[in-house]
Amino acid sequence: MPHLRPPRSGQLAPDLFQALFAGHPVERWADGDELFLQDDPPDRVFGIVSGAVEISLYSPDGRKIVANMEMANSLVGEIGALDGGTRTATATCVGDCEIYSITRSQFLDRVTRTPSLSAPMIALLCARIRWINAEFGDQVMLKVDARLAKRLLFMSSGFADADGWVDISQSDLADFLGATRESVNKNLKQWREARIIDIRRGGIRILDEGRLRASAALPPAGDRGQD
Repeated sequence: MPHLRPPRSGQLAPDLFQALFAGHPVERWADGDELFLQDDPPDRVFGIVSGAVEISLYSPDGRKIVANMEMANSLVGEIGALDGGTRTATATCVGDCEIYSITRSQFLDRVTRTPSLSAPMIALLCARIRWINAEFGDQVMLKVDARLAKRLLFMSSGFADADGWVDISQSDLADFLGATRESVNKNLKQWREARIIDIRRGGIRILDEGRLRASAALPPAGDRGQD
């Protein structure tokens, strides 16, 4: 099973992150601002200083699937910058964000001229492939309840407040899973009645991680080597 800690698929070590964006000012983006849209040209690469950016895919008829959430020290938009192809997804700020940005030509110049950046960039792309493969495997092989449990554990590990609450709607959870809101609501209601989770308007909190991990067919939390 893939791990459930916040994914490192787009993150660089802090020193390399700073080296890549050295000399560029921090930009402030508001909740809901779009860094770019799916199929846009790859004109810039972004680095998240604080906040989170949602990576979403849209079908021709407007259906949305949330592919990932990128956090501090993550790169966004580097795939298109490397191969020159159009954007593979839409990137949207979740909450207020502080972000660096550089042009595609600046990005390519720094990666090719700085050996310490070249190998980590390859590792970063490999990590993204592993993440995508794991997500695809979940979509194909796991039922909605197991995928929902894994998503809640992931969100709790990276986005919960001091009291354990994750601000997310049931509609957004359905977008993450590519599932219907009705199926998500059914599982959440059952887990709430079983005191596995608590729910408030626009928020969810895990009360019993052990039983939720069991719903996702994951080993106990202490057995991290198998996550």
